[in-house]
Amino acid sequence: MDVPTMAEMMAQGKQPEVLFWVGCAGSFDDRAKKISKAFVKLLQKANVDFAVLGTEESCTGDPAKRAGNEFLFQMQAMTNIEVLNAYEVKKIVTACPHCFNTLKNEYPELGGNYKVMHHTEFLKSLLDEGRLTIEGGAFKGKRITFHDPCYLGRANSIYEAPRDLIKKLDVALVEMKRCKINALCCGAGGAQMFKDSEKGDKEIFVERTEEALERSPDIIATGCPFCNTMMTDGVKNKEKENSIKVLDIAELIANAEDL
Repeated sequence: MDVPTMAEMMAQGKQPEVLFWVGCAGSFDDRAKKISKAFVKLLQKANVDFAVLGTEESCTGDPAKRAGNEFLFQMQAMTNIEVLNAYEVKKIVTACPHCFNTLKNEYPELGGNYKVMHHTEFLKSLLDEGRLTIEGGAFKGKRITFHDPCYLGRANSIYEAPRDLIKKLDVALVEMKRCKINALCCGAGGAQMFKDSEKGDKEIFVERTEEALERSPDIIATGCPFCNTMMTDGVKNKEKENSIKVLDIAELIANAEDL
């Protein structure tokens, strides 16, 4: 996809407008890679001058910190901060709310101070500046419900940017009964993604998927690779994968225009 690395940019004496922090999921998970590619398409369409760290990018340390390993988190964070500061990075955009929250709120006390944006915020800014246009296209008239990621919504109070983007697609945005500040977690946050479920009578991702299905959506939209995995599993659990799609907002916008 012809995405430059910071090392290549620096070798040419250039400084990109923004660093795209891909994250572990966006780099290695086959499903989340599609989200990364969709976002890159949109950045290229809007002529955004951006770069990635490539092999120099390491995990932000979010799962380690949430699981209680503060020492490992600080080691991972310090390694990343050294790399980012060496490249004099000022602005970071990421499609993962876990990376977003960690880079924005937990790196400053370790010496990493950057302007950090979630990809829905950044896409909204491109739209507002006229650098990106959104057509309803393929999704016109579809019923879409949006699942608020915990680290985007309740942790950082970003509710409207993703919804504003969805509304631009000429669709019917139908809210779940628990949404925005009252939204229910998909079940993956707090490093729960990487451990077996505890005793109980229902998985959280099943409960959340049931809430989404109550709204009879054609598409469940997400803004987080973890949420995407959990909601996809939930749709499969309910045997609805043939009729309901789970898509990231970047994919919705990129696919609407069939870039």
